[in-house]
Amino acid sequence: MKADLIATRHAILAGQTSPQAIAEACIDMAKSTRCQHAFLKLTPENLIQKAQSPQNTAAQPGPLAGLAVSVKDLFDVQGQITAAGSLVLQNRAPALQDAQAIARLRAAGAGFIGRSNMVEFAFSGVGINPHHGTPAAWDALTDTLAGGTSGPHVPGGSSSGAAVSVATGAAFIGLGSDTGGSIRIPAALNGIVGFKSTARRVPTRGALPLSTTLDTVCAMTRSVRDTVLAHEILSARKVPQANKPLSAYRLAVTKDLMQDGMDKGVTLAFERSLTLLRAAGVKIDEISLSELKELAPMMATGGFSPPESFAWHRELLAHSADQYDPRVAHRIQRGAQMAAHEYIQLLEDRKDWIRRVEAKLQTYDAVLSPTTPITAPRLCDVAPGAERDAEFFRVNALLLRNPSTINNLDGCAISIPCHAPGELPVGLMLWHAAMHDDTLLQLALLLEPLLQKT
Repeated sequence: MKADLIATRHAILAGQTSPQAIAEACIDMAKSTRCQHAFLKLTPENLIQKAQSPQNTAAQPGPLAGLAVSVKDLFDVQGQITAAGSLVLQNRAPALQDAQAIARLRAAGAGFIGRSNMVEFAFSGVGINPHHGTPAAWDALTDTLAGGTSGPHVPGGSSSGAAVSVATGAAFIGLGSDTGGSIRIPAALNGIVGFKSTARRVPTRGALPLSTTLDTVCAMTRSVRDTVLAHEILSARKVPQANKPLSAYRLAVTKDLMQDGMDKGVTLAFERSLTLLRAAGVKIDEISLSELKELAPMMATGGFSPPESFAWHRELLAHSADQYDPRVAHRIQRGAQMAAHEYIQLLEDRKDWIRRVEAKLQTYDAVLSPTTPITAPRLCDVAPGAERDAEFFRVNALLLRNPSTINNLDGCAISIPCHAPGELPVGLMLWHAAMHDDTLLQLALLLEPLLQKT
């Protein structure tokens, strides 16, 4: 793994390197085959200009020191077209102003290296884009980890290019969104850190919506400490230092839903992580959370994303449906079938469900689960094509299941790599209900070095 942002910032302060040198290295990586399909548009001139800004000199660096940040294609950047990985919006007018998240990153000294690729309109956890190509999951790019020759693995989605940009070293922060796992899934499959904050923590203004109920603006990084910095900038608040030992935290695990269908790679990494943490003195109780099994029946009519996205897309679909990824159009159009009374009932059922789950978690600081129950599947098995649709939707449902549970809880969660060298990437997810962000981040800072010993 490349050096993280904070280590690089320290090197700049020590005069060991310069923002300009780091910017050039990031641009070289972004243009390399390792980042093939990771970017829809590169803006190296922006990064170089920011690296040369007086605000980001070694004498007076900004919080982000002019270092590279990639921007998921659903965020407005003044003067750029926001197409959300689609063809149907590629000729729309450029944005007149920055999204609020972009404005905050810009003020902190971020250098925007480019617009990262994504699943069209953010509607999938697999990471495939038939219009612009699909980047390969970084740690599986050469196909050596699995010992096979059948090609690369999927990057996870929908923030696919953002994850690859961070994992390869082209960017230090990958700005993205998480509606059902779109930050944590690609973080887990690329061996990096992804944090989904409580949705209300960061404004969504200027980000093209998928679900106004569930959308969360957040980021991926190479380390937990970088994640803390990114979250502080995006949420415009400081994360307090807890100064508590691990023994002061009470954690939980549950076999209800979250451990169903784990493949061998995830099972090995997850069980090894629990053993390692318990050996380090972490208190982990196994609890019953049968409420999690209620979620699928509750969402049987499609959940929030189909009707809320259909409300935004209905006019476009009426005259330009043929320009959509068929798999994405299928999911959006499902929203037209939900009746108003079903949507209102879903809102009420969700409130009651959140209340009951929160009551079960109130004595715990976090719950531990695998981020996804499977490692990254082969791209060739789920690539565009009607003959692979059944496998695509099976994989998509598995990848989304655990992370989307937290979105429906209106909660927060962080995915930390927990695989050993030579294994396909696996994420350990720490999660809780809304507004427990600080506790999760403080805990993740303590757990990360333990997990890196695997």
